[in-house]
Amino acid sequence: MARFIDRVTLHVTAGHGGHGCASVHREKFKPLGGPDGGNGGRGGDVVLVVDPQVHTLLDFHFSPHAKAGKGQPGMGSHRNGAQGADLVLKVPDGTVVTTPEGELLADLTGAGTEFIVAKGGNGGLGNAALISKTRKAPGFALLGEEGESCDVVLELKSVADVGLVGFPSAGKSSLISVLSAAKPKIADYPFTTLQPNLGVVTAGDITYTIADVPGLIPGAAEGRGLGLDFLRHIERTAVLAHVVDCATLDPGRDPVSDVDAVEAELAAYQPALEGDMGLGDLADRPRIVVLNKVDVPEAKELAEFVKDEFSARGWPVFAISAVSREGLKELSFALAEMVHTYRDEHPVEQEKRVYVRPQMKEDDSFRILHDPEIPGGFIVDGVKPARWVAQTAFDNDEAVGFLADRLAKLGVEEALAEAGAVPGSAVTIGDVCFDWEPSTLAGVDMTPTGRGTDVRLDHNTRVSAKERRHAKRIRHGLADEDSDMNDESTW
Repeated sequence: MARFIDRVTLHVTAGHGGHGCASVHREKFKPLGGPDGGNGGRGGDVVLVVDPQVHTLLDFHFSPHAKAGKGQPGMGSHRNGAQGADLVLKVPDGTVVTTPEGELLADLTGAGTEFIVAKGGNGGLGNAALISKTRKAPGFALLGEEGESCDVVLELKSVADVGLVGFPSAGKSSLISVLSAAKPKIADYPFTTLQPNLGVVTAGDITYTIADVPGLIPGAAEGRGLGLDFLRHIERTAVLAHVVDCATLDPGRDPVSDVDAVEAELAAYQPALEGDMGLGDLADRPRIVVLNKVDVPEAKELAEFVKDEFSARGWPVFAISAVSREGLKELSFALAEMVHTYRDEHPVEQEKRVYVRPQMKEDDSFRILHDPEIPGGFIVDGVKPARWVAQTAFDNDEAVGFLADRLAKLGVEEALAEAGAVPGSAVTIGDVCFDWEPSTLAGVDMTPTGRGTDVRLDHNTRVSAKERRHAKRIRHGLADEDSDMNDESTW
């Protein structure tokens, strides 16, 4: 049996950006070809798109993890890496995207409406893009940035023109089955309807949709019974139709008290979309009262008795029977007229919308904070410093020196000194903690030495190319150690 899922938690991860390439052009008779490393490709986005052919969130219920494609790394000969493929997730019309804390991110209505729920990371720059007047042949490249990762809640709120509201077993499912071609489950026990049922009704030249949603009981606004599972599906309806069981055998119920109880729950419920699309509060929606089951003689008498009381409230009243089909034609045309009036008063300006998430402007501001976990430590809080640290390959001294230059030009070194940092103080930027060495000449024009090295960093333990060549010659007995080390022709 098909399952209807209208609320899921989705774990999304955008694609990581590809790393830049550190490459030097090599060609015969061109020993100084220069750097030619390409940039890494951008990571793919995770995009939600409204598809009219999708009617439930069932796919996300079974596959709640979504991950976009990664960007490819750059290559030599100035070849940039390919961009990661976007992951497009199709959702039903009426899907609302919120954070796990309940903050509204997007209301997806209208075919083709898009929302980028997670943006892919930028690709790292290759060494060809890092050339400067003092760094002619960079021996490093920047790393790609990680894509955004977050959890979002997808909640489906049915898009229908008419919402049938009422107590369980009031006849809502029977009514929608005779007004439209919908075939909901119908039984003689409460809460037979566990999921919304949508039907299409044509009355004259007007076609509208009608929704039969789970039954309502007192306390639903606080979650009692099917509570919020019911209420969220009537937020978008243009007309609310009270379906009243006039043949109930419950001695504590009558048509007026039933309607009053439903109205009390509607008043207590605060829609998350209040004011969106011009719908306003539920209290402002037009009402119509449907007195059902008048094929029973006692029910027909009761309907005639309470009809005037509802009319006094300014609500149209119709006595119908879903079994004998009495009064259905008049009801369908009355609903069509109310829907037509509502559409005229609330025109839809555009059907397709593209949501653009506001991005924080990346400025040069940062803060120096005292680290609460490391005595005498400091934290550099800023978008740019954290981003630069994430782009740095710390196994390359030249890349570390480049980072030091960038931080010094931004003013981080001076701010740390003013905050009381001393040599050896633990400084944390982003996810990296290091010992601050103010004696390092950062932010000044330095003449680069070998590729991948920086004379300001004396802790380099990697074996240089010259040393590797020397060791190879020693192993083969081709040169004396002292003469080879002093022979500049082997460089």
